[in-house]
Formats: sequence, structure tokens, C-alpha cells
Amino acid sequence: MYQAIAEARRIVFFGGAGVSTESGIPDFRSKDGLYNQHYRYPPEEILSHDFLLGNPTEFWRFYRDKILVDGIEPNVTHRVLAKWEKEGKLLAVVTQNIDDLHEKAGSRKLYKLHGSVTRNYCLRCGRRYSVKELGEEGVPHCKCGGVIRPDVVMYGENLDYDVVEGAIDALQRADLLIVGGTSLAVYPAAGLIDYYGGKNIILINRDPTPYDRYATWVCHESLGKVFGHFE
Repeated sequence: MYQAIAEARRIVFFGGAGVSTESGIPDFRSKDGLYNQHYRYPPEEILSHDFLLGNPTEFWRFYRDKILVDGIEPNVTHRVLAKWEKEGKLLAVVTQNIDDLHEKAGSRKLYKLHGSVTRNYCLRCGRRYSVKELGEEGVPHCKCGGVIRPDVVMYGENLDYDVVEGAIDALQRADLLIVGGTSLAVYPAAGLIDYYGGKNIILINRDPTPYDRYATWVCHESLGKVFGHFE
């Protein structure tokens, strides 16, 4: 596995929540993840377009409490991926995460399938807002009076066409696909790895996934342990 990484020249990394858990951001499906905690409404319902429109107060309370996490820094996986990009070894990172840790580490060839917490916009006029402009509590409103929403893909919404097309192009040109920190249970994002045109797939995840049988190497270690070999 490590030799394949060393010899690869066009790596694409496809990552999920497990990439950021070692930085302190909670995942969704583990026993301590957001989906296994108790709220007045299920997180899957709260993080939907319809819920935001119908109950913006509860949406923003949950979003501020569980999604907008302060003081988080990139970990070894983010740093190594950024280093590989600078070395010309990595084509792109395709991520399901909405945090900004890849950017903080220095990654630029980045396809964020589910959007970004750093961007927000008004539902009425489309005006853009940074996280700092949202305030610290309550439902943020635009100067026009409209409700502000995060620029993230919620349940019931489609992925951005241009982002998907860019990710597919990178996957088709890659000579090695590394999949890490994802259960590969969220579609259509998980289905994108089917566009990979190479022979070797490395799958690194704490728990088994539906794609384990298709991988050349399966590693049930932490991402930090694996990527620590390359820092």
C-alpha cells in the first residue's frame, strides 16, 4: 500500500467526516456521532431545506451548536494532502466535508461536494455573507429582511453540477484513488468513485464499507496513523 502511494503521480483523495474527526469535528454515523445524539428533531430532518424554511430558529440553533465549530485546526491528513498537491503528486481532493480544514492546510485543487460552512447567502436576494457576519445567536437576516442560509447541500437538495463534473474529471485521470474516513453510505456523493478509471484503490476507514470488496488495499486504521508515514 505504501509503495503504491510512493509511486503514484496522479492521486485523487476522496474523503468524508473521518478526515476531520481527528481535528475534533464530530462525525455523523459513529456511536458518538450527531445521528446518535438526542435532539427534539432528528439531525437528518433538521439539516434539510424544508426544515430550514419551516423552522429557521431550531435549524440555526442546531447548526451553530453542532456544525459551526470554532478553534479547529488541520490534522496530519489535511497537511499531507496539501503537501502532495504542492509536489505535483495529487490531482485533487474530493470531499464530502463542509469544514474549511483542507483550505487551511493549503489545498487548492478541492471539490467540496456538499458546500462550505464559510459561505452563506440570503434566500430572498442572494447577498453573500461570511460566518462572522451571521452574529452569535438567533436566525441571521439579510439587510433586505430575508433569512440567511448556509451555502451547504442539505437533505433534499442536489449537488452542484460544476463541482460534480470537476470531481469526475479528476477521478477519471487518476492513477491511484485513496478513499478515507467515509462510510460510503451517502449518495449520490459516494457513487462518484465509480468514475475512477485506474486499477488501484486504497480504502482507509475505521469500520467496514460497502466498497471494501472493490479495494486493492483495505485498512481499518486511523487516517492519522497512515498519513503520519508521509509527514
